Order: sequence, then C-alpha cells, then structure tokens
Amino acid sequence: MAGLTAAAVAAVAFLAYQASANAPGSVASSPGPKTSATAPAKPSAKPKPADPLAVPAASGKGERVVYALKDRRVWLVNEDNESIRTFTVMPSPVSPPPGVHRVTSRSGTVQGSDGVPIEHVVRFANVDEVAIGFSAAQDGSMASPDPTSKTGGVRMKRADGNAMWTFATVGAKVVVVP
Repeated sequence: MAGLTAAAVAAVAFLAYQASANAPGSVASSPGPKTSATAPAKPSAKPKPADPLAVPAASGKGERVVYALKDRRVWLVNEDNESIRTFTVMPSPVSPPPGVHRVTSRSGTVQGSDGVPIEHVVRFANVDEVAIGFSAAQDGSMASPDPTSKTGGVRMKRADGNAMWTFATVGAKVVVVP
C-alpha cells in the first residue's frame, strides 16, 4: 500500500512539474521578489472625495461668513481660513446676489417681516428694498417661508443665531456663493 501511495505522489509531482514547465509566461511563476501577507497594499488611484462640509473654495480668504445658496448652509470662517462652525439655514424668498457683502446693521430682538418674533438679526444686503439678513426665530422654528412673500430673513436655529451674533459684527465680511 505504501508503494502505491508513493507512486501516486511521484506521478502527481511529475505532472505538476510538466504543467508548470509548459505554461505560458503570463501564468508561469517566475523568480522575483516574494510578497508576504503583511506587505502594504498599493495606494488606491481613487481620488479622495470632497468633504461636503468644507468651506467652499471660491469664497475668498480670511475671516468671513460664507453663505452657500444652493446648499442652504453657512460657515463661520476664522482668519486662518478654518471653519469654526457650519450649519444649515432656511433661505428667504428673496436671495442676496452672489459676491462679497458687509454686515450693515444688527438688531437684538425684533418682529420679523413674516410676523414671527426673531432675535440676533445680522443684516448684510438689500435687494429691491428688501433687507437680507440672518436671524433666529425666538420659538426655535425654521419653517419654510411663503414663497410669494418679499422677505429676506435667512433663518437658523437659536444656537447658530447666537454664534452668528457673536461672530458677525457690523462691517464683517459676508460672502455669498451660488
């Protein structure tokens, strides 16, 4: 029995040798650097996806408020061009034009043009005699405004309104991007 097993193993080894000797170069093993299971993987050629919360590249430099109309998002950016806070907003029916604006006035608490009591109003643009500014409803709501109204309040949550109030004083730069 041992003799038959030895003969079978020898036959398999001989056939394996013949197969490797006659294999095309693309599949035959060739001497070369050996790889190990612990070898680092090759870097991927895939580009790193863009961070959706990153400050828009076309928003300038330095300390500023950035308002992205399409994204409905605001960034508070420090002098080192780093976002210190970002948050979503509910845009008004009247939007400011893209470009650089400056904070022109502020109000602690007032009645919004939609009748809602608001706080921390930071105005930065005018469009057809409609003042555009950031504000927070005192009740914390961020309801969609009536699209037929001519209001310019860009609403945010109260905590975000507090941060805006502290950051954006009169004269502060506000950059609006599409």
